[in-house]
Amino acid sequence: MILPYTNFSVVFRPDRRLAAATAVTIDGANLIDVPRNDDWRFDPRLPEAQQAGHPVYEDNPLDKGHLVRRLDPVWGAEASTANSDTFHYTNAAPQMDIFNQGKKLWQGLENFLLDHAEDFDRKLTAFTGPVLEDSDPPYRGVQVPLRFWKVAAFMHDGDLAATAYVLDQSPDLTKDAAAQAMAEAARAGDPPPLGAFRTFQVPVADIANLTGLDLGPPASRRPAPRRSAGSTALDPPGVLRRHHHAHLAEGHMRPRPSYGRRRWRTRRS
Repeated sequence: MILPYTNFSVVFRPDRRLAAATAVTIDGANLIDVPRNDDWRFDPRLPEAQQAGHPVYEDNPLDKGHLVRRLDPVWGAEASTANSDTFHYTNAAPQMDIFNQGKKLWQGLENFLLDHAEDFDRKLTAFTGPVLEDSDPPYRGVQVPLRFWKVAAFMHDGDLAATAYVLDQSPDLTKDAAAQAMAEAARAGDPPPLGAFRTFQVPVADIANLTGLDLGPPASRRPAPRRSAGSTALDPPGVLRRHHHAHLAEGHMRPRPSYGRRRWRTRRS
């Protein structure tokens, strides 16, 4: 089921009560700083029972993790509406707070992409979603995704290019043990046992294989090589950023120098 919003879209899975994928184009030349309101709500186009609402996130360290980041579609004449639209539960997925807010994890990757679009006044399209597997452990009526993916597509020297990432919030347990631990935590009212956070850069084809989504033909004749955590370049040198470079070391992003201008000295999430 495709749900269009202002400046972005969500492909929703009612059977999982979560999105399968989202798509947003970031217009770096026209971004607007709109105040955050945190007005999370159900989408009236779907029954509330088919959406993962507040009870999933109540009294535990799970964040309502934006799939389309709040700041990404906030551009143009309808920036305020776009900002508000990102606070539909259909655009959220359960993410551990440390994972969601981590400057070297989910938010770090979001910052990297948004900074690039903003600093160079360019458009960049981001596709994002959870890796929805039958083995995802249950918690408070939903199966919590253990992995999330993001694909960034952009023009480079007149050609379409793309980079892809998988971020992992799995517990340090086997899948069967994780499912049992999540179920026990849900029954006891305890937080879910997540926390072995990792980030990988992967070929775009890997995302298609993981999710079953058709992401189209390869965008580049020179796809990024497969890399593993520990020495992963966040982006092939000179492709996504001509002057910016970041690395993942031990699963985390190292700080990078910033040479482009920035409109927002203090960025809200």
